[in-house]
Amino acid sequence: MPPLRRAAKIPSPCTIGGLLELLTRPWTLHILWVLSHNGEMRFGVLRRQVEGISARVLTERLRTLEAAGFVFRHYEQTIPPAVTYGITDRMKDIEKVFAQLEELSRKWHGDGTTVGAGRQSAARTSVDA
Repeated sequence: MPPLRRAAKIPSPCTIGGLLELLTRPWTLHILWVLSHNGEMRFGVLRRQVEGISARVLTERLRTLEAAGFVFRHYEQTIPPAVTYGITDRMKDIEKVFAQLEELSRKWHGDGTTVGAGRQSAARTSVDA
């Protein structure tokens, strides 16, 4: 067994490793997908659209995405304060990726399989062989 490596320095967001690390955190892609499909949204509306996410986690993810320049936050001093989130021009490129994933999802769903079912079928086939 190879020796354990020390934790590597977190790569910057401009590298593929940094981008993947940011995007693969739980809920991050879902948040970006909702914002890219629905446009600017207030926090409460966004939270309802991302079913199952806690307010704390949503706040953390939005802060991280804002710091990375992927999401903007617009604050209005009203009573109560109005905070709106949306994707930046930088993240509009991800809409192309989402479109490809949606097309793939429709293709896979159309043939009666799901991602998990495909792996289970493959595992059963290799076990049965």
